[in-house]
Amino acid sequence: MSDIKIKITDREGVLHVVDAPTDMNMNLMELVRSYELAPEGTIGVCGGMAMCASCQCYIRSDHHLPEKSDDEEAMLAEAFYVEADSRLGCQIHLEPSLDGLEVTLAPES
Repeated sequence: MSDIKIKITDREGVLHVVDAPTDMNMNLMELVRSYELAPEGTIGVCGGMAMCASCQCYIRSDHHLPEKSDDEEAMLAEAFYVEADSRLGCQIHLEPSLDGLEVTLAPES
């Protein structure tokens, strides 16, 4: 099985349950863009380099995620609307252990 289910609440508060491929080396930001869950040009502005925080999201489930990199920590330190469970979607790579992951997109800054 190469697809998992991810629950994404968009910036309008609408919940989307989407299929996420784990065999394409995609990250969460790319998944949001592929399903057009945020207006074009408002997410992944830097192309996934952890340099803009436009893909910030809140992790709402208890999934174990990799530790934040120094670049991710630095970007979140400068971002708006940061919460304790904030992560950059471009830094969360889709893998089988994330089946059922629940995230909420942070407001557009």
